[in-house]
Amino acid sequence: MAKIMDRLLLFIYSISIGVISVIAILLLSGAVPYEVTPVQEQRLFLTGIIIAGILLLMSIRFFYISVRRDRSNLNSIDQRTDFGEIQISVETIENLCLKAASRVRGVKDLKSRIKVSQAGLDIAIRAVVDGEESIPQLTTEVQKQVHDFVEDTTGIPVASVSVYIANVVQAPSFKSRVE
Repeated sequence: MAKIMDRLLLFIYSISIGVISVIAILLLSGAVPYEVTPVQEQRLFLTGIIIAGILLLMSIRFFYISVRRDRSNLNSIDQRTDFGEIQISVETIENLCLKAASRVRGVKDLKSRIKVSQAGLDIAIRAVVDGEESIPQLTTEVQKQVHDFVEDTTGIPVASVSVYIANVVQAPSFKSRVE
């Protein structure tokens, strides 16, 4: 909810600054002639101070947002043990997935993606296979290897491992040459 409110405030702030800039340019360039009575001048002065105060408060808010450290945007999984806190980067887990999947014979050109959910890690593996093995058996073996290796290595529960077979690599054919 706070992010939605911040986005709305940033939108209003941007529009306000844009409108004020256009009005200032038009008035200062003389494109729009104006005459002000003393009563109107006093109202304009008061309105200007109120708008400037609101824009100043919004500027302070956006400055705070830009410099604060947001824990939710850190790309790591945090665990607490008896001895302290452990942080494992998502990149580390992706590399562990690739290491485990590469151990399966017949799998090539691997990529992995990790999503963190309440149930654990959701791991997606993209692979190219050589076509020499049964694809259902191959994908089951990749799922089992990745699931077991990541859970054993990191201690983080793995909710699911999905495997996407992107293509089959054609084995290069060699012609025997007789001389």
